Amino acid sequence: MPVDQTQHPGATRTPPRRRGHRRIPFFLFLPAGLGLAFLVLPLFALLLRTPWRELPQHLTAPAIGEALRLSLLTATLATIFCILLGVPLAWLLARVAFPGRRLARALITVPLVLPPVVGGVALLLLFGRRGLIGSWLDETFGFTLPFTTAGVVIAEAFVAMPFLVIAVEGALRGADTRYEEAAATLGAGRWTTFRRVTLPLVAPGIAAGAVLCWARALGEFGATITFAGNFPGRTQTMPLAVYLALETDLEAAIVLSLILLVVSVTILVSLRDRWISSP
Repeated sequence: MPVDQTQHPGATRTPPRRRGHRRIPFFLFLPAGLGLAFLVLPLFALLLRTPWRELPQHLTAPAIGEALRLSLLTATLATIFCILLGVPLAWLLARVAFPGRRLARALITVPLVLPPVVGGVALLLLFGRRGLIGSWLDETFGFTLPFTTAGVVIAEAFVAMPFLVIAVEGALRGADTRYEEAAATLGAGRWTTFRRVTLPLVAPGIAAGAVLCWARALGEFGATITFAGNFPGRTQTMPLAVYLALETDLEAAIVLSLILLVVSVTILVSLRDRWISSP
C-alpha cells in the first residue's frame, strides 16, 4: 500500500512562499532607491524650509488668504461645471455606440497631455474678444471671459474635466446594466432610470472623479495665467501667487506650496484604495 508522504512523520515539507515576500534582485535596489529619493526629497526640502513658527502669521496674511479663498471658490465652481457637462458626456461615451466615438474619446483626453499654456491660447482664440465665440459675446451682451474670475473657472474646467469623464466612464462600463433593464421593464422612463438607478450605481466613480477634478483645478497654472491673467483678488489663484511670491517673499511662496502639498496628499490618501492600491 503506498505511503502518503505528506502524512509520514519523517516527511519534510517545503514552506510555501508568501506573496509579497519574494527576494528583490540586488541590482534593482539602487535605481529604486534613487527614484524614491528623487520623488520624496524635494517634498522633505519643502517641509524643512517651511517657517513653522511664522506659519500662522503667513496663513492670516491678506494676500495668501485672498489667493486661498479665490482658489477654493474657482476650483469648486469649475468642478460643478465639469459634473454638469462631464457626467452626461461620460454616459454618452460608455453607453451609446455612435460613429467617431473613439475620436471623441481621444479629443476629450487631449487636455491631459496638452501643455496648459497651449490650452490657454486655445481658450483665448475661442473666448477672446476677437475669438470665434468671444467676439459674439462681446458684441451681443458686452460680456468678456478673459482676465476675469469666470475666465479662471473656464480655464480650470478645461484642464480638469477629462479626469471626471474618464472616472465616470470607467464606472459606467463596470456597472451592471441589468438593474437599468429591470427598471425599464417596470415602466420607468429614461430620465427616471438615469436619475434613480444609473446615478446611484456610479456615485462612487462620480465622487472620485469630482475629487480628482477639484484637485486638478486647484493646482492649475498655465492655462489660467494665459487666459485669465494674474490679478490679485480677481484671477490670482494659489499657484499664481506662488509664482509671484518667489520673486518677492520666499516664505510666503513656501507656505502656499505647503498648502497645495497638504491638499494633494490628502486627496491621494483618500483615493488610494480606488486609484493606487492593487488587489
